[in-house]
Amino acid sequence: MIPISQGRPRWAAPALAVCALLVTGTALAGCSEDPNEGTNGVGKLPAEEIQSRTQKAAASVDTVRLHGTVVTSGRTYRLDMRVKSEGGIGSVTTEGETFRLLRVGDELFLKAGAEFWGQDDGKGEDGDGSKADVAAAEKLAEKYVKVPQGDPSYKKFSGFTDKDVLLGGLLTLHGKLATDGHHEQAGVRTIRITGDDGSGGTLDVSLEGKPYPLRLVRAGEAGTLTFSAWGADFPLTKPSKDETLDYGKQLPSS
Repeated sequence: MIPISQGRPRWAAPALAVCALLVTGTALAGCSEDPNEGTNGVGKLPAEEIQSRTQKAAASVDTVRLHGTVVTSGRTYRLDMRVKSEGGIGSVTTEGETFRLLRVGDELFLKAGAEFWGQDDGKGEDGDGSKADVAAAEKLAEKYVKVPQGDPSYKKFSGFTDKDVLLGGLLTLHGKLATDGHHEQAGVRTIRITGDDGSGGTLDVSLEGKPYPLRLVRAGEAGTLTFSAWGADFPLTKPSKDETLDYGKQLPSS
């Protein structure tokens, strides 16, 4: 009769060795590593709680950089903006035209080429544009033009420079929320949450440090944005007088 060992079964040591190897490579059921180990822990939470915590994290700091596209009113805007409550600076591209935006407090400045201001490929009085139009466009081109607060462009463009306005409606997914696995964004581990299986948008939330939002795919193919430099301050300075034009109460039609 073979005595029964009181210790570990003979197969246990080889099995543990295999598991030790597997956790550094392809993990198998029963010996896989915890994807939330060493993280901030939000990956273990329900999707609704993750969304709430990322909104609070975004609101807890004053600054962020946004890069990507926003589709609104049928027009696509490509943004590269750094924003905070006191203002923002960066570039916006739409329909092949790029312009810079700068807001310091309530003062909004816009800098663009002549085409943006209505110079129709240099056409004068024999073309579609008048000499006055061409002259006005050339005067405005490559200067920081102060946008009057009563001008429709002020409300339209100032929102791109305001952190609260930009993020206020962006970080809420639509429909039934769910988690969609662990991912990575710019080298940072994330947990992804979705609204209505992705049709209501997806949001990648950092698992490292504060649960900041790092990548948003908006519902209805309304654009994709990445977020970075959370809490990293940046200077905001009004352009000098020789760089600035004040057009008065109303901007020319663009």
